[in-house]
Amino acid sequence: MTDSVSSSGTDPLSARLRELADYLSAPAAGRLTEEQRALSLGIARRLVADVAAWLDLAIDTDGLWQEWLRKGVPGAERLAPICFARGEEHRWREQSAQRTPPPPILADTGEAKSEAAVDAPMSDIDRAYLALQIADRRRFDALGHPALAIADLDGEVFRGVLRDVAAWRLAEVSQYQARAAQLGDAVRVATERHAAERGMADAGAAYHKILGAGVSEAAGQAITRHDWPTLIALAAAALGSSYDDMALTLLTAETAALPSLLAPLHLDRTALAPLEASLAMLPSRAVAEDGARNFGEMLAPGRNTQ
Repeated sequence: MTDSVSSSGTDPLSARLRELADYLSAPAAGRLTEEQRALSLGIARRLVADVAAWLDLAIDTDGLWQEWLRKGVPGAERLAPICFARGEEHRWREQSAQRTPPPPILADTGEAKSEAAVDAPMSDIDRAYLALQIADRRRFDALGHPALAIADLDGEVFRGVLRDVAAWRLAEVSQYQARAAQLGDAVRVATERHAAERGMADAGAAYHKILGAGVSEAAGQAITRHDWPTLIALAAAALGSSYDDMALTLLTAETAALPSLLAPLHLDRTALAPLEASLAMLPSRAVAEDGARNFGEMLAPGRNTQ
C-alpha cells in the first residue's frame, strides 16, 4: 500500500490515499474541518482571481486555479496563514452574529432632533471608524463571501502571487512577443499600484491614533458589540502588527494568554470576558500553528483539493 500511496499521480483516489496515509501516521494531529477547508480555498481562489484581474483581464482565472489545484498552488506557505486567518475570522464573526441579539431599537424622540442628527457633521473619530468599516467591507466579494483585499496584502506576499500568476500567463503568451512585453509592464504597474493601496492595518492605525486615551473604551465597546474587526485592528495598531498576523494570533491564543496579549489596549478582565467566551465557543478552533500548517500541506504540490 505504501508504494501505491507514494505514486506521483494526481487523480482523486491517489490524493485520498495520501491523505489517509498521513492521517494514519499521525491520527492525533489537528486536521482542517470541511468548513475550514472550503473557506480557506475559496479565499485563496478569490485572491488569485483578483490579482490576475490587476495583471490582465483576459486571464482565464478558472483555468489557472484548476491547474494550480491539480499541480499544487505556488507559494502555499505564503498564502496559508492569511487565508486561514481570514477564514477563521469569518467563522468567528458568523458565530457571533448568530449568538448575539440585534441591538435595541431606539425610541423616536422627535423629528427635529432626528433632522439635527442627520445634518450634524461627523467627528474625526467617527470618520476614522467609518474608514475602518469601509476597509473591512472590501474584504468580501459581491456575493458576501469572505475575501482578502489586495490592499491588505503584505508587499512580499502580493509580489509573490503576482509573479506566480504572471509566470502562468507568460507560458500562454510567450510565443507572442508584444503580449509578453506587455505582461512585464503590467507587473510593474500592478506593483506600483499596490504600494499606494491602504487597507485594514492603515485604517486601524489611523483610528487608534485619533482615539488617543479613548482606545481602551473603544476596544471594550468593540468586544461588547462583538465587533471583532475593530478589536483586531486596534490591537494590531497597538502592537505594531499586521492585521492578518494579529487576527491569527488572537484566534489561536489560549484563553489564559488573552490578557497579556491585549495588554497594550489596557482592558480590564471584566471587559475581556465576552471575548474569552466567544473564542471558547468557536468550533474546531485551532491552537498555535496547526490550522495554518495543515492548510499549507493541503495546497502543496501533489495534493488534489478539488
